[in-house]
Amino acid sequence: MTAVRAVVRRGGAWLPLIACTALAGTACDLALPAALGRAVDAVVAHSGTAGWLRLCAGLIALSVGCDLVMTYASAVCVADTTAWLRRRLVRHLLAVGPRTGLDTGDLVSRVTSNAADAALAGPSLLSVATGIVPPIGSVVLLALIDPWLAAAFLAGLALVAVMLRTFTRHTADVLTRYQRVQGRLAARLAESLSGVRTIAAAGTVDREAARVLEPLPELREQGALTWRVLSRASAQAGIIGPLVEVAVLTAGGLALATGRISAGGLFAASRYAAMGAGLGALTSVLGQLARARAGNHRAAEVLALPTVPYGNASLPDGPGTVRFRQVSVRAGDTLLLDGVDLTVPGGAAVAVVGRSGAGKSVLVALAARLREPDAGSVLLDGVPLVRLSHAALRAAVSCAFERPVLVGERIADAVGLGSEPAEVRAAARATHAHDFVSRLPAGYDTPLAEAPMSGGENQRLGLARSWRAGRLLILDDATSSVDMVTEMQISRTLTEDHGRRTRLIVTHRPATAARADLVVWLDSGRVRAIGSHERLWDDPRYRAVFQ
Repeated sequence: MTAVRAVVRRGGAWLPLIACTALAGTACDLALPAALGRAVDAVVAHSGTAGWLRLCAGLIALSVGCDLVMTYASAVCVADTTAWLRRRLVRHLLAVGPRTGLDTGDLVSRVTSNAADAALAGPSLLSVATGIVPPIGSVVLLALIDPWLAAAFLAGLALVAVMLRTFTRHTADVLTRYQRVQGRLAARLAESLSGVRTIAAAGTVDREAARVLEPLPELREQGALTWRVLSRASAQAGIIGPLVEVAVLTAGGLALATGRISAGGLFAASRYAAMGAGLGALTSVLGQLARARAGNHRAAEVLALPTVPYGNASLPDGPGTVRFRQVSVRAGDTLLLDGVDLTVPGGAAVAVVGRSGAGKSVLVALAARLREPDAGSVLLDGVPLVRLSHAALRAAVSCAFERPVLVGERIADAVGLGSEPAEVRAAARATHAHDFVSRLPAGYDTPLAEAPMSGGENQRLGLARSWRAGRLLILDDATSSVDMVTEMQISRTLTEDHGRRTRLIVTHRPATAARADLVVWLDSGRVRAIGSHERLWDDPRYRAVFQ
């Protein structure tokens, strides 16, 4: 309910406007039957008809005006709340980092469609609240016309209330299950789209399509169940509504026959009966409210994910010495790093090597604080990473990955992340990306979507983006797709960066390890050896790492 309250509060001044126009329109609707009844009596009496007709026209115009304002305010309120909630979800997800525990497709579903559903909460609650005013007002006004009319109306209204209660109880559960299956389907689709070339090359398109669409029967089942609940409620409302009207008209006819009410009073009673029986139409509003509650629940699950906490410390002067102090990392029952105790000298180029699954990427992720150790601590120039402020950490440490994801509108945006053009070009030259960027039609202003790049060129831009690191530059297999000549040039640039910053390089290439100042050899989550590439090369087990 906390998430629902936050979404409702976000409605701000629009919600009072919606409430006021809804109540004003309802007041006009309640006054109109009485005015029309008086007009009918005036016609029968042949006196004062024009005045009552003018009043009726004014009430109709005011009701239409209120409805237009309410519709506009509701649309703007929902759009503004949807945008706010999506921004909040995206910011929170970025603050959580890579370990959300949720699939990408499911997260996209929550940020897009579920957020739009959640934003309906405020206007839906107001619609439900103001939707009970017409039947209450109808009871009161029917009682003023004749108490027996009110009694007949209340008897039918009790049936409507039971129907709405049953509908509300079933709808929320059904819609929640539907959204969960929808998210699972979106997650599988996102996985397949990310590996579409591999699927096509392997000739497993049909099998993958079957896997992606496997939740479809369950989605259809939940969708059909939703429509059954809605159709059942609509059918019940369609039956109960006319019965209420018949009951009131029967009582009204008897009252007219005995002279207790006039013909105008019977007409007004029929209109109030129709208005009150329209409470059954609240099924659509209640369905909308159930969607909003389900959407809020799924958004709240995202917002409940713990974000990465940062301290407020800054770094002292230092060369960028990294210290792993008895660090262990687990993934379920699997031990990824086991009591690693390691010091990476400041200003050195250090290669991290090992077989697949040895823990190389986990080690450098800890150094960048993209992952937290389950035991032990990681320090940069004597300061635990957990104590550093976000600004201090990201100014000191940058990463380049094997498959970098470039973000921004232009090449310059993807490399610079807000840096000055001169800094962007300097980073591109250092990583040998400037040559191919300068050949593009618009150079650094070329839109990313229009820049044809190979895997190696993409990696060079990712490396250029990370070049701004102040203390520690981490390369997680970041030159694996680069051609050998360019890789040698980049490696030479990295190894000539003496004393300015530490370079932690995950690599599978012996030439890269040979140019490093030091090699850290990982094996099954432990540091097997530390030394120069030349010294370690004498060990056949070390040579086997590169085979």
